Amino acid sequence: MAQLSCPLCQAPLVLTQRTLRCANNHSFDQAKQGYWHLLPVQKKRSRAPGDNAQMVAARTRFLEKGHYLPFLSALCAKISQKTQRHDAPKVLDMGCGEGYYTAAIAAALPSSAEVIGLDISKEAIKAASRRNRDICWIVASGADMPVPQHSQDILVVLFSRLMPDALAQVMSSGGTLLYAWPGEQHLIELRRAIYEEIKPSRFDPIKELADHFSVAEVEQHSFSFSLTNEDELDALLHMTPHGQRMKQEKRQQLLEQLPLTLTFDVNLGEFHPSSDDHAHAH
Repeated sequence: MAQLSCPLCQAPLVLTQRTLRCANNHSFDQAKQGYWHLLPVQKKRSRAPGDNAQMVAARTRFLEKGHYLPFLSALCAKISQKTQRHDAPKVLDMGCGEGYYTAAIAAALPSSAEVIGLDISKEAIKAASRRNRDICWIVASGADMPVPQHSQDILVVLFSRLMPDALAQVMSSGGTLLYAWPGEQHLIELRRAIYEEIKPSRFDPIKELADHFSVAEVEQHSFSFSLTNEDELDALLHMTPHGQRMKQEKRQQLLEQLPLTLTFDVNLGEFHPSSDDHAHAH
């Protein structure tokens, strides 16, 4: 099993039967679904942080239709290539949600790989643990990941908030960060239907990561996909914050336009720890 650290004191956690325990006697029982809940009560910002059950179910319904498959295939190929120089690669998917991408990544890697899926949403991790019991699924905070320092060879962050300090803490010295964020045209047809005015994003991950990581390359993944029925449209609307803000008449207008062609436009950046961080790692 993947090596985890105590979220309360950072000491290594040791597995006995279905309990993880550290030298300071903090212990965590495995949930019956197979995941680990390593989010201390004092670190919860709300009673149920992260995505709720409805969003998780919508995301599963939408992603399982395979609309984003070209991106998933490219991502898995890249990770498979990046892990070849590690004998037993350690891969952590931060903000893994209900595990669609994580499970595909694990399937593309040799069985020696250790794969961790981490999300702050208990509902998301509960759903994820149905996908693959060999993946180490944990409910935890991305700001304070319960893994040893500089232990992860590949960090995957897909459409989640960037936490550069936390990522640098757990990244191994020769490691790779793969970060995906929406391009200007991503779901533009949907955004035009919802918002009166679309403001260009000022988000610049290369700048945000610059203190700890340097960019190796950014690939743009763009393609069209088509929604054919109401169920697919609803699933997409419910998995995005855009859709939850949508007025009923706007939804009706979109329904009348089915089948609907939408644009997938996502940037996939490859980053490496900058040399300053290596100096601290050794």
